[in-house]
Amino acid sequence: MTNDKEHKISHSKLTIPDWAVRDRPREKFLASGFSSLSDTELIAILLRSGTKSASAVDVARNLLSTCNNNLNTLAEMELKKLLKINGIGKVKAITLLVAFELGRRCRVAIIEQKRQISTVPDLVDLMQNKNARLEYEEFWGIFINQGSFLLGVEIFGRGGITSTSVDIRLIMQKALELRATGLFVCHNHPSGDIIPSNHDLELTTQIKEAARLFSIQLLDHVVICKEKYYSFFENNIL
Repeated sequence: MTNDKEHKISHSKLTIPDWAVRDRPREKFLASGFSSLSDTELIAILLRSGTKSASAVDVARNLLSTCNNNLNTLAEMELKKLLKINGIGKVKAITLLVAFELGRRCRVAIIEQKRQISTVPDLVDLMQNKNARLEYEEFWGIFINQGSFLLGVEIFGRGGITSTSVDIRLIMQKALELRATGLFVCHNHPSGDIIPSNHDLELTTQIKEAARLFSIQLLDHVVICKEKYYSFFENNIL
């Protein structure tokens, strides 16, 4: 007589095509939409395939476990770190990186389509997706009109790990071109330390005085890091 245990084969021993149709990630999506899928299953769809000994879902589950099941942590992983995970080759790693980058760009596009920057969180949402993850500093100007509608977003400096040079004349030139009445400036700190440097404080004062000469208000200077920020306005520096 055949032992019943021989008939009990878990999903971990099967490839996804061997699973019941209702349990396959793509088929679950077609039947019930994204809400029916776990994070693991969504990632498995991106991976498309597993290894000889593990399904795409198994690989996805292992991938998430290395990030404590935190999608934000996974989104920050670099290519070389992804490639160290069993079952993740170059194509799969690039696919994951592209998916997260598209997500970030969609977030920026939503904010830019909204066309209004009326609060510090609005500005942070816009800029954290642009430069918070960079390993070098970038300095940006964000220009608005009287109704707080976005007129333009432009980079004015790109530098090293700890500083970048900025030509204030170019910022003012752009503000006048756009007929802006309000101006935000923003730069990132790759070190993760959000406290402004003495140079940041001096530069802010210089931009504020230059803008005042043209009846343009410097509304805030925000220092951006990956998950935090420092607002000059909120800290009563402006």
